[in-house]
Amino acid sequence: MNATKRDHHEVEIDGLRRALPLFEVAPGLRIAVFNLLGDTEVVGAAATALAQKLRSVDADALVTAETKSVPLVYELARLLEKPWVVLRKSYKPYMGDALRDETLSITTGTPQTLYLDEKDRPLVVDRRVVLVDDVISTGSTVEAMRRLMEAVGATIVGESAVFTEGDAPRQDEVISLGHLPLFSAAG
Repeated sequence: MNATKRDHHEVEIDGLRRALPLFEVAPGLRIAVFNLLGDTEVVGAAATALAQKLRSVDADALVTAETKSVPLVYELARLLEKPWVVLRKSYKPYMGDALRDETLSITTGTPQTLYLDEKDRPLVVDRRVVLVDDVISTGSTVEAMRRLMEAVGATIVGESAVFTEGDAPRQDEVISLGHLPLFSAAG
C-alpha cells in the first residue's frame, strides 16, 4: 500500500520540528493540517510553551471543544493547576440540561454543534475562562465557545491556540506559538 505523496509545511514548536501535510479543504485552498492527537512530544512541548504565556492570565478554568485540542487542554490544565471543560460535539443523555451552539469549522466544512454538559456548568458560571484550541483559523469554533460561555455569565479573559491560521480574526489577540499560512491548490 503506497501512501500519497503530499507537500508539507515545516513548523517548530518549542524546539520540536514537524512537517504538516497540506490538504485541500475547499476548491483552490489548502491548509497545513496540525493534528497533535497521538503526538505526545508535541502535546507536551506546546502545553509547556503555552503555559508559560498563560501564567500571567488570571483565569479560573480552561475551555476547549472536542476533539483535537483535548490532550493539549488537559496538559495545560495540569501545568496551570486549573479545571478544564470540554465542549462536546454530540449530545449524550447523561449530559442533562446541556447548553448548545452551532459552528462551522474550516476542517469539516459542515455545521457542528457544541454542547456544554450540565455537570460542567459550575466550573464556568460567572468564572474567568481561557478558550483553548489547537488552531484558530476562521474563528468560528472560538465564537461558538464564546457564545456558550457568555450564556452562563463567564468572562473570557483570553484565547489561546498552538497556531493561528490564515487571516484568523483578532489573531493579534490570540496567545499562540505561531502562525500557519494558507496555501493555494496550485502550490
